Amino acid sequence: MSSQTYHVPQGGLPPQTDLLSGRAVFTNAYAVIPSGVQSDIVTSYLPHWDGTRVWVLARPLSGFAETFSHYLMEIAPAGGSDSPEPDRDAQGALFVVGGKLVLKLADGERELRPGSFAYVPPGCAWSLHNRGSGPAQVHWIRKLYQRVPGLAEPEVIVTNADSVEPVSMPGTEGRWATTRFIDPADMRHDMHVNIVTFEPGATIPFMETHVMEHGLYVLEGKAVYRLNRDWVEVEAGDYMWLRAFCPQACYAGGPGRFRYLLYKDVNRHMNLRQGAPLI
Repeated sequence: MSSQTYHVPQGGLPPQTDLLSGRAVFTNAYAVIPSGVQSDIVTSYLPHWDGTRVWVLARPLSGFAETFSHYLMEIAPAGGSDSPEPDRDAQGALFVVGGKLVLKLADGERELRPGSFAYVPPGCAWSLHNRGSGPAQVHWIRKLYQRVPGLAEPEVIVTNADSVEPVSMPGTEGRWATTRFIDPADMRHDMHVNIVTFEPGATIPFMETHVMEHGLYVLEGKAVYRLNRDWVEVEAGDYMWLRAFCPQACYAGGPGRFRYLLYKDVNRHMNLRQGAPLI
């Protein structure tokens, strides 16, 4: 069994007596979607998915996410899909945070539990179903795959966070570490989905300012995050989107660990022609 715990969305609606003020922020450099606004009223539904509702946390949009979409799916017992992905050029990453799911691939079925990660290459036939007695929750990150002449496409990856040894950032003695589901040296991949973990008191000790677009979902704990010019308090269940080159830093104040699921685009040339494919 998994030794990790992950935030699971609660849904529901706040009472009529609640104040309207909150922590939601949407700017042209970053956005914060707090867990408290991920209520029943903002869920979506998708074709060919039964018994499933979706919180769409990021989507390609002018002034917002450009390279990816991020869904948080809640799948009821007997729910799921035999035709989940409508775009043959889209790759996907799945990360389970609650319940149990069955992922069916060409070579058979895999049971996914909290902490399970699956990478599904473009054009790969797959299905996902909840055969358990309770609801299951899974993150689904989608990105159009950027093919490169001379590079083969990646294969399927199915693993669990418990089976991946976190890699410490240099000079941090494990206080800041990354669980890497995809080999950073594998140039076939144009996106990475990792878990980043900070022990209490650990920091990102400088203002990271770089080309990768980020999507961050807080799995556990709380911290103060620097986004562009602002310090923002975040906690489990919050989602952050960071535009490319948005300055960022972090301070994990405790009392427990601070962990988030991180998406970033990697390993490809910059697009110099509007509308042309990226290679």
